[in-house]
Formats: sequence, C-alpha cells, structure tokens
Amino acid sequence: MSTSTRAPDLPLGLGDVDAVRAVALGGIALLVSAYGSVFYHFIDVTGEPALFLVVAAVTLAAATTLSSSLRLRWAAVTAVGLLAVGLTLYVLSLPRQPPVAPLVTDAIALMTGRSLLQVTNVDLWVLGVSPGPLFLTWYLGMRRRYVASVLAGGGALGFLVLTTDASNVTTLLGVVGGIVAVAVGDMDRRGDSIAAAEPLAVLLALLIVLSAFAPVVPAGPSRTADTWSSFQTGGLGGSADTVEANLVNADNQVGIAGNLSLSPDVRFRVRSDSSDYWQVGAFDRYTGDGWVRTGSRRSYDGQLDDPPGRSRTVSQTYTAVEDLRVLPAAWKPVSVGASVSDRAQVTDLDGLEVDGTVSSGEAFSVTSSVPVASAEELREAGTDYPSEVEDRHTRLPSSTPDRVAERTERITANAETPYDTARVVERWLENNKEYSLDVQRPRGNVADEFLFEMDAGYCTYFATAMVVMLRSQDIPARMAVGYTSGERVAEDEWVVRGYNAHAWVEAYFPEVGWVRFDPTPADLRRAAEQEQLSEARENNRTDVDVNDTGGPEWTPSPTATPAPLTPREDQPAQEAPGQQTIPDRITRPGGTPVSDGDPENPSVITAPANGSGASDGSGGDSSGPFDRRPPTREEATLGAIVVLGLVVGLRRTGLTGRAYRAVWLRYQPTKDPETDAERAFERLESVLAERHRPRRPGETPRQYLASIGADERAAQVATIRERARYAGRVTREEADEAVSLVDDIVGWRGA
Repeated sequence: MSTSTRAPDLPLGLGDVDAVRAVALGGIALLVSAYGSVFYHFIDVTGEPALFLVVAAVTLAAATTLSSSLRLRWAAVTAVGLLAVGLTLYVLSLPRQPPVAPLVTDAIALMTGRSLLQVTNVDLWVLGVSPGPLFLTWYLGMRRRYVASVLAGGGALGFLVLTTDASNVTTLLGVVGGIVAVAVGDMDRRGDSIAAAEPLAVLLALLIVLSAFAPVVPAGPSRTADTWSSFQTGGLGGSADTVEANLVNADNQVGIAGNLSLSPDVRFRVRSDSSDYWQVGAFDRYTGDGWVRTGSRRSYDGQLDDPPGRSRTVSQTYTAVEDLRVLPAAWKPVSVGASVSDRAQVTDLDGLEVDGTVSSGEAFSVTSSVPVASAEELREAGTDYPSEVEDRHTRLPSSTPDRVAERTERITANAETPYDTARVVERWLENNKEYSLDVQRPRGNVADEFLFEMDAGYCTYFATAMVVMLRSQDIPARMAVGYTSGERVAEDEWVVRGYNAHAWVEAYFPEVGWVRFDPTPADLRRAAEQEQLSEARENNRTDVDVNDTGGPEWTPSPTATPAPLTPREDQPAQEAPGQQTIPDRITRPGGTPVSDGDPENPSVITAPANGSGASDGSGGDSSGPFDRRPPTREEATLGAIVVLGLVVGLRRTGLTGRAYRAVWLRYQPTKDPETDAERAFERLESVLAERHRPRRPGETPRQYLASIGADERAAQVATIRERARYAGRVTREEADEAVSLVDDIVGWRGA
C-alpha cells in the first residue's frame, strides 16, 4: 500500500521515522533552534541559562510524548494556556503590577522595534513565554502538520524580528528551517523519496549565498557579532561611522563597533559653574557584545531626586549650534529649565532625554547636584548597596569567561575597598592598553577580547572592560556616555565638538551615589581629537569653529576661583600607617615586564614591550565573511547547508562524477603489488573505453587490445595483470611498471 494514503495527522513514534520525515523534522528543529537561541541569549545575559534549558527540554519531551495521544484542539488549548499562565506569572513577579494600558503600550513598543533586552525582568518573561510556542511548534511537527508547525514557530520568530532581537543569520536559519519543513513535509505526505529533495537543497544554498550579499530580513543591533548584520547607527549630524553616532545617538542600545572616526563639528556651547562631563545617558545591561538601557521613560514632572550623599549645585546653560536630539547634563541632573521641560523625559536610570529635537540656536538650562566625597569617604563607604542597585548593576552574562574575574582578582589583590579596586582597575587599563580608533570588532565577549586578545581600543572598549571587571568583583558599575567638557573659551564657557563624545564608567558607593571613573588614556585621546581638528581647519571647514574658537585656548586668570574637586579628580588621601597603598599609576618597575601571575606584584600587571600580548585584536577590520574568526553555530549550520546544496547541485549536473573520474584516472595510491596491478588495468580499460570502445562481454583482454590496436604499453600492462590474477604472483617492480605505463597512457605525464 502506498504511503501517500497515510492520514495527514497520524502520529508516529520515533522508531517509525523514515529519512523524509527525519529531514522535515530537522527543518522544524532548525526553526525551533532559531528562536530558541534568542531566548537562550536573553537568559544568558540576565542569569543562569540552565533553568531555561531544563524548561525547554521538558516542554519538547512533553510535546513528543503527547503527540501520539493529545488531540489537536487540546494541544492548541494547552499552548495558549501555557502562554497565558507564563505571562500572568511574569506580571505578578514585577515589583508593582502595572495596569492593563501600560502593558498594551509596552507590547506595541516591542512589536515596533523595542528590544526585549530593555525589559527589566526579561529572564522571567522568557521562562513564562517560551514553553507555549515551543510546545505547539514541536507537537504540530510530530503530528505531520508541517505548515501549521511553521506558522506557530514562524510567529514566535517573527515577533523577535519585530523586537529587533533576532539577527539576520538567526532569522535566515529559521526561514531555511521553515522552507525545509514545508517542502519536505509535503513530500512526506505524498510518499516521495528523499532524492526528490535535491533541487530544494540547491535552491536553499542559493538563498543563503545571496542573502549574505543582500540581506532581506531586518536584524537587531544588539547582536553585533552577527556576520551579516553589523551594527549601524545614524549620526548626530554626522555619519554613522563616528564615535559620536555610535555612543551619543544610540538611544537605548550601544553596539560595540569596529573602526570608527572622530567628528570635529561643533555641537553645542555650555555655560557652567565648572567643567564636567556632560552625560546624555547610562546603560546598565551588558549583553557580551553591547549595552542596553533597561526600563522605560517617563515625562519630566518638575524635579528629580538628589544623590544620596553630599553634593554641590552646578548650573548649566546649553546652546545648540546644530540640532540636538539629546539633553546633556552634569551628573546628577535634578531640574530642567522651562524651555524644554515639556519635552524632557527621564529614563529609568535618572538620565535626561528629549522628545523631539533641540533646534539650532535654542538654549536650555539644567541644574545638577554633583556628588562630592573625598577619597577617604569613598574608601569608608562600605558595601551596603541598595538591593535594586546591586541586583541591576552587578549582573554579567553567564557566558563571561572566568579568566576575566581571575585576572581582575590578581590585579586588585592588594585593594581592600571597592574604591581602591576601582582605582587600580582604572589605572591598569590606562597604562596597559593603547588608545586607537582602528580596531577589529570582536565576535565574542567584548571585555574578554579586549583584556586578552587586543592591544588597543577606544573609550567604549575601555569603559566596557572596566565595568565588567568591577562587576566580576560584585561592585555595582555601569557605562555612561556623553561628552567631555570641550574647548574652554571663557572662565565659565566651553565649546563641545563631536569628537568630545565619550564613554566612561560610573561605580556606586553607598551614601554617595554614582561616581565617575575614566580608564581611557586621556593624552592619546586628546591627541587624536586635536589631529582631527587641525586637519579640518587645514581643509577650511567652517563647521568646526565658532566666533571665539580657533585661537589660543583660554586659560584661567590667576584670580579665578578653581572649581571644587570631585572624587574622580582628587588624589587618594594619605593612608594610615601600615595600610596598603594603592598606586595612582601602575607602571613597569624598572621597565621590566611583570606577568599577571607574579605573587609578589599581584596589583601590578604590565604588558610585554610589543603590547599586551594580543594575538589579533588591533588593526583594521579584516576581510572575509568571518573576519578570520571561527563562525558561530548559526553560521556553521548555514554553511553546512550551502555545502550540501553545492554537492547536490554538482552531482545533478554530473560534475562530481566527472571530477571523481578525473581524479580516479590520474591518482593511484600504492597498496600491495597484486591490487596495484589490477587497479592499473582497470584504469587502462576505462581510458581505452573512452577513446575507442568498451570491452565486450566474453572478450578477453588480449582480444580487446588487439581489436582496438592498442600499443605495446597497454599489452605490457595486460601481461602484468594476467600474472597477478592467474599466476598469483607479481613483483613490486612489475606492479610499479604497470602503474607508470598507465600514467603515461592517461596523459598524467604529458605523454
């Protein structure tokens, strides 16, 4: 009876799976692994993924078991029930259960480009939501409902595409899996053989190759390691390849980029009581290859909280020279002037944003309460962190290599307080890594790559590495972005250019608040900035200067009152007798490198004379699809499909057969004399059949060679073969002679 009469939804046990159905289920598995890998990435970033793997395994096992007994209707009810229960548990787990309206608003935001990584408790969301689609997709596949299975799995993957969390490679993998499941599943229902799927393999290989050059699916910027979806971001009045565009205009996500440039264009002027870093945002969630700001925005209601400790008031007035889409402010902002108060928004990290644009020429004011604490006060701050701060700002992806924490522990072995730890890490990075804008974007964990595989980087790399190193020691830290103070043009005024865009580190101290640290080598960074400005002026650029710039830099008058020192500008206080001194500058003692494992110098780590021992971290981006680095699992899977399609295509065109024959005729490995003599005669027969005619049945070799007029070389080969076959004896020299004669006849030696 033909298998084509099989009921379309008849479940079969795993023991009944034939080759066609196995391939169709393989397509479903690819689709499941595509969106499942995104779920796994969420859990990896926020917590331990082991629980998710257990939940996924139990869900798939249940779907497999129930596919033979549970009706389709009840399976759908089960999947919807799992989804509803999961979402309910997620909402109940939130500190404050929001009303329905914000939930609907958040859902719409997610489907229009907001990454799920911005959800504060995304790990709980994944554990609640993932069982539903996993169960239904695999259950339908086991029931041979391949189209319905692909629709269920495609819906889950499509949602992740809308949230920009599924990369191009991941999405393409899911698309390929869906195509395989539907096409081969249809063959399974008709009872076709697996050979009928060969054209499909060729078409899929072409689809994958073409998509590598012209991606057709959107991808999220959070997965920057993706070969086919490099992070791009629009500029702030500049191109997308500048540090400013990558950092300041990054909205809620910062991707770690490769080669970037500096923009010397003037952005704004600021009148302030003192110089500072003009912050435009902070990021709390480290993904391994970038940064995400979690939480949502709220409208500015007239006042923000002061920092928990002592502070000094700093009043600032900003005037936009070009249109701005940010609200810079010295940390910590507490109020905004009336001109932008109706457009100002407050992030979940107490930063300021603007809904719309601050137009060129428009001015606005900000008042900040800048934390003030001495080095000794910071040393005595302790570790009694607020639970919300500690939970949010000490998390690291579970995939972060252990060697990051191990190296940090060795560097800071003599540090007795979090402040000392931060100072040592800051100075170690400043002294052991070079500043460069010409770097290769890492494919793995950025902090790990920068510490162990790279010689140089720019501010994003330095800040990322320091935050991860501090978090590995359970010190709350985050990355902040904005602008350095800029060019001083008067006692209380600065001009800020695009190249002043910068990333730095903020560490939290109880009863003080967030305190700035900057591990990027300042001298090298400023030199790069001045080089860009000088080049722009030489090219007569008019957008790099305003009326009071371009001449000698303004210097304070002798009577000017210096601004109060902040903790990050101050020097450590004198330690009590017997207390370990943490050096401000970590140097190479006597110019001799000290390894990071030296027990006598655990806090002094230096680089060899040629850098930090990096193997391939600096320099320009390399060419090639994988940047000279191992492909990801998704890329390897797609590559295997391409190879399979290529082999199938070559076989169907006959090229593989001809290629095999060409190699077989021209290459004969050495074995025993009898086998070699027989193989030599087989090669002779094959080439003579092609040039003359095949040997007829019953025709002896001698008769055949005589009828086609073969030369003495062929006759000698036949004689040696007769000795091997009928006499059972042939010498090594005779066998080698037969092989050599056939090589001449084939033309291997040009004969």
